[in-house]
Amino acid sequence: MRELTRELIAPVCRTLPWRALAAGSLLGLSAVAVPRLSDGEPGPWATLALLRAAALAHALALTFLLDDPARHTTATVPARRPLRVALRLAPVAAATALWWTAVLLLVPSSVRPPTGAVTLEAATTCALALAGAALAVRLTDEPRPGPSVAAALLFTALLAVLLWPDRWPLFTSPGDPKWGEAHERWAWLLAGALLVLGACLPEPVRGRAWRRGRRPSLGPSGA
Repeated sequence: MRELTRELIAPVCRTLPWRALAAGSLLGLSAVAVPRLSDGEPGPWATLALLRAAALAHALALTFLLDDPARHTTATVPARRPLRVALRLAPVAAATALWWTAVLLLVPSSVRPPTGAVTLEAATTCALALAGAALAVRLTDEPRPGPSVAAALLFTALLAVLLWPDRWPLFTSPGDPKWGEAHERWAWLLAGALLVLGACLPEPVRGRAWRRGRRPSLGPSGA
């Protein structure tokens, strides 16, 4: 298994959507960095909104992570899909952690929201993006579901901002007495997204059964 993993690292890294990831990361960094270039720094609420926008931009890029034009070919290789997905996630997770650290450091400490809470929001947003991509791969035969998943994530985020019930607050500010309660919901969302991601990693059962039952045809009678 170790030898197989080492052999897969380079090919998997070459197939990662680096352009989409770089675009999302740069967009997120720009959202936070540009206000610092102006004369005055944004207020705490505007800063929090920019951090949330940066996390969403990166999450939109993550929806392309599981795109694989050769999906129907790689489904027959000895390495199972959970291993292939793990090899995709590992470098991207490390890069995302470094990117988010840079984003937080770009925010002046005087207006920076609580780091742990806003990091929880960002992690949840990214996990939801990955869960959506994994679900699309699990339920469809589309080799590149990224654009559709990105559109769905963006639409869902807009609906959540506009229509989320006030009695179950989610998008609160640090001064709001419901700040802690809201982040309990973020934690539950993160747990749910990770469960969906984990459940969608194995190959579909019907796909495995179809491949096991497939036999070459030798003639009209099958013999």
